[in-house]
Amino acid sequence: MESLQTTSIPSDQAPSMKHSKRGGWTTFPFIIGAVVGLTLAAGGGSANLIVFLVTVMNIKSINATQINNIIIGCYSLFPVAGAVIADSFFSSFYVVSVFAFVSLLGLIMLTLASTIHSLRPPTCVIGSLACEAPSKLQYAVLYLALALASLGVGGTRFTISTMGADQFNKPNEQGTFFSWYFFTLYLASAISLTAIIYVQDSVSWGLGFGIGVVANAIGLAVFLLGKRFYCHTKPKGSPFVGIARVLAAAIRKRRKLETFQSQGYFHGDNTKAISSPTESLRFLNCAALRFEDDRKSDGSYSSSWWLCTVEEVEDLKTLIKIMPLWSSGILLSTTIATINSLTVLQALTMDRHLGPHFKIPAGSFLVFSILATALSISIIDRFLLPTWKNLTRRSLKPLQQIGIGHVINIFAMVGSALVETRRLRVVRTHHLNGESPGSVVPMSGLWLVVPLLVIGVGEAFHFPGQVALYYQEFPTSLSSTSTAMISLLIGIGYYLSTAIIDLVRRSTGWLPDNINDGRLDYVFWLLTAIAFLNFGYYLLCTKLFKYQNTENHENEASP
Repeated sequence: MESLQTTSIPSDQAPSMKHSKRGGWTTFPFIIGAVVGLTLAAGGGSANLIVFLVTVMNIKSINATQINNIIIGCYSLFPVAGAVIADSFFSSFYVVSVFAFVSLLGLIMLTLASTIHSLRPPTCVIGSLACEAPSKLQYAVLYLALALASLGVGGTRFTISTMGADQFNKPNEQGTFFSWYFFTLYLASAISLTAIIYVQDSVSWGLGFGIGVVANAIGLAVFLLGKRFYCHTKPKGSPFVGIARVLAAAIRKRRKLETFQSQGYFHGDNTKAISSPTESLRFLNCAALRFEDDRKSDGSYSSSWWLCTVEEVEDLKTLIKIMPLWSSGILLSTTIATINSLTVLQALTMDRHLGPHFKIPAGSFLVFSILATALSISIIDRFLLPTWKNLTRRSLKPLQQIGIGHVINIFAMVGSALVETRRLRVVRTHHLNGESPGSVVPMSGLWLVVPLLVIGVGEAFHFPGQVALYYQEFPTSLSSTSTAMISLLIGIGYYLSTAIIDLVRRSTGWLPDNINDGRLDYVFWLLTAIAFLNFGYYLLCTKLFKYQNTENHENEASP
């Protein structure tokens, strides 16, 4: 928890904030209360989505997995869009308020779809050929509900955390807020993956989604009640505009440099800036060159789409240099996303009983990964990292931490493949091939917990490591965006997972609708190979990367 708290603070905002009358700890209960409600609502709408699509909407299992991956990808991509909207056009308060209401509408539609018979197909045995597929109207209502829910999460999840930090002007207070924010996020997610899913599976889908509606409404109401206490910040403009300006100015001035004599580099108001840009990526340096026609009527220069400062050019260079490392996290997220989706399908076929009366919902198995991540982060921060520092007299660098996470993730893929190999052996032993897709394989679903725990431990290494690396190495102007890059990785990972599953399904016979007749173990071995090759790519990127922030790291990159 500590590493998340220390790497997610947009410190560049702190000095400019004034909190004499508004903000501070008075706003804490309102914001954290909203986080609880909105996270419970988001989890209630998405955590058990595959099971809902298969058992209620009669959508085939692999198709349901594809839809789930797309929705989870939207959950991760839309927060980036929400952050840009909050920075560029509207304040965080209005963005959170509007999108929380949008999320509420989506959950209401899901509740109606699960309770009104005309909005869902007739009930049938899972996977039966006689199952009636949803009509066009039923698909339209379902997709609209999921789209609204995705937009709602996108506009609230990261934006509300930034707004919460904006209420404080001291870094230690911001750190405390982020610590509570992530703790609350994990706790509410765990409740969604257990209690709400249990209600959906064992009582009624309508009641389960209805709980999400109530939680969303309460979260929104609590958030709005705190309006008069909040410190409201004005939009600062999107940091991506600066990136676009450098590219545009560099392209425009490439030919101009061959004809006209430049008058040196432009530094703007920064008197402490370096005298000239670095030699790497030299084609971008043109953006900071001053020419006579860049001069305004009063004889001064100013940043525009024709002229950028040296600092802006160097910021873009830093971003370009770190992008290969960032891209190595895409396939890491892809393998995890694929395992999470397919694990739910495995659980649906296995014996999930704990004792004679309690049956673990299939969608709840993912809670083991979340709990493993939360517990491992605490152990790593409080015991492992201090011990490493005492033994080596050096701190564990973010690149090393991410590398450990890559290795652990490979072992998780191997574990998933071995568990599925055993499951298929049991299927063949009991002659369940070709049987009804609803047949239960006499093998405990708790076998699935082992690779999920390993995945959770791996995330405890590479997730905080990536947050730390991007926050420390991204340009100061992009410090708020740096942590959102993790969300972007997850989103792309889920979309790529959808593409891989679709490719495997079309080109092989490994993923039929009844996974008992397929070779899901081959899919997991394929993921193992992808994870291994991606780790090699990561090692290559670390060899080429040099830390820019020499105050926090030595100028070396080998993990």
